[in-house]
Amino acid sequence: MTGIDIQAHAAAILGLLRAVGPDLTVYPPEDPDDTGHVVPDGADPPYVAVHIRPGFGLAGRLADATTNAVFDITCHCVGGNDIAARAVAQMVVDALLDVEPVIPGRQSRPIRYLDSPPARPDESTGRLVVDQTYVFRLETLPG
Repeated sequence: MTGIDIQAHAAAILGLLRAVGPDLTVYPPEDPDDTGHVVPDGADPPYVAVHIRPGFGLAGRLADATTNAVFDITCHCVGGNDIAARAVAQMVVDALLDVEPVIPGRQSRPIRYLDSPPARPDESTGRLVVDQTYVFRLETLPG
């Protein structure tokens, strides 16, 4: 997997979200604890929890499998109600959609929208939280 730095891609994606400012809490935090949780126990909404899944594009040629990087970005936009979850989702969409992140040694294509399943309300903790999930894709080439 020459030339594909997974951590650099993740840092660029998370950096775009953290650049939104203090109105958007982004998990995992820059300095995660040792619990292994993306979102710390007791975190209060609103926030976005981000999962980044690296993959490698084939583009019809086996050689491309080690040069084309494909990252699916799942953003759980969590709020105390539907309105708050949508507000978080709006900040996430504004921060990521159509942006070409700067990643050393790579050429980024614009981040694209993939999917947004229905919002999921959850009252299992005794209080309502709503998770509006958005999935994006980032593709990069050697640059």
